[in-house]
Amino acid sequence: MRIVVDTNVIVSALVFGGLPRRIFELVEGGYCELFYAAEIQEETRRVLRDKFGWDEDRLDRYLRTLWSLGKRVVLRHRVNAVREDPDDNRILECALAADADVIVSGDRHLLKLGAYEGITILTPRDFLKAHF
Repeated sequence: MRIVVDTNVIVSALVFGGLPRRIFELVEGGYCELFYAAEIQEETRRVLRDKFGWDEDRLDRYLRTLWSLGKRVVLRHRVNAVREDPDDNRILECALAADADVIVSGDRHLLKLGAYEGITILTPRDFLKAHF
């Protein structure tokens, strides 16, 4: 199963653990494939630095390990499905570029869509319940 994980879930996994971290344990165990884009990497780094005070050393150490679990894709097509928060469209664009099956997100704008172009959008809890 090919998945894209939204920035808020990535940050939650790294800062708080819990169900979001379980998703990355499944990726590490080979139960699903993680895909991400440079835009997700940049946003993750910015949020961890600006909102949680992570220094560059910590960012490099944790994020290098995290990104090594997945595959980076290049966004090919712009979409405008989330008008309330245009940055959320990068997640959709990443999922399209990755030919993903599922987007795992805690973002209400994305979750409200339910699916996009055949790609299911689920909370971490619903993803784990439905697939594991």
